Amino acid sequence: MDATLTPTDQQPLRRLHILAAAGVQMRTFHLTWLTFFCCFFGWFGIAPLMPLVREQLHLDKGQVGNIVIASVSATIIARMLMGKLCDTIGPRLAYTWLLVIGSIPVMLIGLSNSYESFLLFRLAIGIIGASFVITQFHTSMMFAPNVVGTANAVAGGWGNLGAGVANMLMPLLAAGFVALGFTTKADSWRYAMVVPGVVLLLMAVLYYRYTQDTPRGNYADIHRDATTKPKGTFGLAMRDHRTWLLALAYGACFGIEITVDNVAAVYFVDHFGATLVAAGFLAGTFGFMNIFARALGGIVSDRTGRAYGMQGKWLLLSAMLVLEGLGIAFFSLAPSLGLAIAAMLLFALFLKMANGCTYSIVPFVNRQAIGSVSGIVGAGGNLGAMLVGFLFKSKEISYSTAFLYIGGGVAVVGALVLLVRLVAREVGREAAPEVAVALA
Repeated sequence: MDATLTPTDQQPLRRLHILAAAGVQMRTFHLTWLTFFCCFFGWFGIAPLMPLVREQLHLDKGQVGNIVIASVSATIIARMLMGKLCDTIGPRLAYTWLLVIGSIPVMLIGLSNSYESFLLFRLAIGIIGASFVITQFHTSMMFAPNVVGTANAVAGGWGNLGAGVANMLMPLLAAGFVALGFTTKADSWRYAMVVPGVVLLLMAVLYYRYTQDTPRGNYADIHRDATTKPKGTFGLAMRDHRTWLLALAYGACFGIEITVDNVAAVYFVDHFGATLVAAGFLAGTFGFMNIFARALGGIVSDRTGRAYGMQGKWLLLSAMLVLEGLGIAFFSLAPSLGLAIAAMLLFALFLKMANGCTYSIVPFVNRQAIGSVSGIVGAGGNLGAMLVGFLFKSKEISYSTAFLYIGGGVAVVGALVLLVRLVAREVGREAAPEVAVALA
């Protein structure tokens, strides 16, 4: 801990100064969203290159579907584990180790020469999806309750942007290796994936050196007595019905987001006959909505909380989910590429705002178990992606039909979120501390 810090410097910030970089809070904020961006770039770097992988490894639709499922499955356990580690060893060390370990399968996936080996590498790469939990935990530590929803949403949105950039950039990166004579088009995906792996290692060094766990310092440097050391945080999170309701909601928004990140390029190639580069660009526009849409969800949620309390935040989340579901259904029925793009951007807006709304609520469920709550809710997002992934591997269901089913399911989840909250309030289960913090 820096002995020159004043008491004010050691407190969570009550304002988010986007353009500022001074102070441990804002330095950590910028490093954590940038690191998260790089993690998403590595996680979904292979997605726009799947048409090349599919052709070279002779994959059928069921095998591609299994790969999509594998890409999000390991993240479920990893997110819960990282949530617990954030509560115990702190986000700085948790993130550093995750980056180092996660970089290995990203760089080595190019060694795959069979469906089985590629599937295992894709499964292993999924652990870097746990980076989201650490990012949300770290921003929650650095910002006060009145602005934490906005800070979480901005950091999460800008980090999620990495998937969109990967969809746009990775086909060009692969083509660049071919143009320079390093490889053939068929093998270009192997060389391209080395780049994000190296970037992850670089971010591990930067994160370890230039961030700290809290405004007061790192966990190892802060005296925490028996009353402040977290104990049983995972159990506290699991016993709260709001944790599971948020996990369900996150499965219906973020779970669908990473599914679209995985299959959009293939969908545009197969359904509309787009080229690999064009399909990557179109899929990238979906991810690029994160540059503002998730942050918008957090900002609107924070303002709604100040005006209408926590119940207003839940109502907003429910509305965003219902609108998202309707937009996905329209996307699935779009008869032309132009209408499909318009529908995709529409449902992307509501989906990413729902992401921001969800994690504007997470820090208020239990302040003693923020990491564990974040981990469980984040895992819910990946569980949702894993479940809908089975629709895309079915030989009897087309991709467009799968999107139609998903749209209906998301709308139902949105209505269920509202119903459960209304019932909980009616029977007096609304937590007074939650409301007090939300209005602080």
